[in-house]
Amino acid sequence: MKKVLVVDDEKLIVKGIKFSLVQDDMEVDCAYDGEEALEMARKTEYDVVLLDVMLPKMNGFEVCQMIREFSNMPIIMLTAKGDDMDKILGLEYGADDYITKPFNILEVKARIKAIMRRSSRKVVEEEKKLFEKNGLKIDCDSRRVFTDGKEVKLTAKEYDLLELLSFHPNKVYSRENLLNIVWGYDYPGDVRTVDVHIRRLREKIEENPGDPVYIHTKWGVGYYFQD
Repeated sequence: MKKVLVVDDEKLIVKGIKFSLVQDDMEVDCAYDGEEALEMARKTEYDVVLLDVMLPKMNGFEVCQMIREFSNMPIIMLTAKGDDMDKILGLEYGADDYITKPFNILEVKARIKAIMRRSSRKVVEEEKKLFEKNGLKIDCDSRRVFTDGKEVKLTAKEYDLLELLSFHPNKVYSRENLLNIVWGYDYPGDVRTVDVHIRRLREKIEENPGDPVYIHTKWGVGYYFQD
């Protein structure tokens, strides 16, 4: 049974989301402030965390950032309608997706199921997929990344981007292509999502993000991994 953590200080919203997800045979835990959410996330590895931005005691950005220190569990932020800065900040702090309020519960369920499918994808090739180049090592079976022997903690989307680009070296992907492949054609966000994740990825794997060794920009076109 898939486990979901729903975090919002509006109890009616939490109750409605929980009721709907339970109908789809999901196990749902609820938290109503940031501290409670963080404590629960430390104790349980959830399949998805649905996290509101505006929370008592500790806001959603802080919770997201702190969860990323110990886990890559998928996080979907709930942001105010039309507040682009909240969406961008959510991605900056390590969220995998966002949904704007007010939302349709059917959209919430569709996003949760989509992110679960992507997170549970397994390598189907017989041989273990392993990539190594210039001190960068990617183990696709375990979805772990190392630079110069030290493990780098990536979010699910950061890893998906890195795997896609590295296993297709020198192929230039437009931001639109990356958005469609990694986030899905039904993802309502825009290409800034890709830019934010590429920047965060560079900060984690590049010794000098301003002069990258691995992920390069083809100005006016997109991004590629240099062989």
